[in-house]
Amino acid sequence: MSPPRALRRRPLRSAAALAGAVVTALAVAACSAGSSGSSDGSSNFVGGNGQITIVKPADRKPAPALSGRTVAGGQDSLAAYKGKVVVINIWGSWCAPCRAEAPNLAAVAAADQAKGVQFLGINTRDLDVSNAARFDTTFHIPYPSLFDPYGKLILRFPKGSLNPQSLPATLVVDRQGRVAVRALKALSEDELHRIVDPVAAER
Repeated sequence: MSPPRALRRRPLRSAAALAGAVVTALAVAACSAGSSGSSDGSSNFVGGNGQITIVKPADRKPAPALSGRTVAGGQDSLAAYKGKVVVINIWGSWCAPCRAEAPNLAAVAAADQAKGVQFLGINTRDLDVSNAARFDTTFHIPYPSLFDPYGKLILRFPKGSLNPQSLPATLVVDRQGRVAVRALKALSEDELHRIVDPVAAER
């Protein structure tokens, strides 16, 4: 009841609320876009708005520092793949379009490895890491994913940048660490090759 106690608690609640609000906003944006664009009218369809944005090299901005615990229990970071093209896929095991595109991501990750391309996932809104681990096993995902249940890594993308705004979302980071492409939709193998291979061919 005393004011000092109330003031001490408020910052903790605010931080938790902010992280929760970001995750909720992602889900709401995804669900809204997905439901309006779903061909079968399924209300549980979760997807982006279908936008693919490609940025010319001169206009690209650096990707934020991304690091932390992985779904498999280790540690990883975007910086660990300096000099490579990195494809960042933001996903959740509960997300139907994420499940639909998972085999395509796995296939292209294997096909493009020899081109100096590394895939890195960011798993979000899975509060139980075992759900995310089961997803990786089910779809034979060959690359690591950072475990980001509260969307803290997603918050590192500055407002107004090519930040992930829905699930699934995929970003292509060039060899200089700059965001070259953002896709706000589930991607086919052909679409992945169309956005990844030109960046991989850059020198």
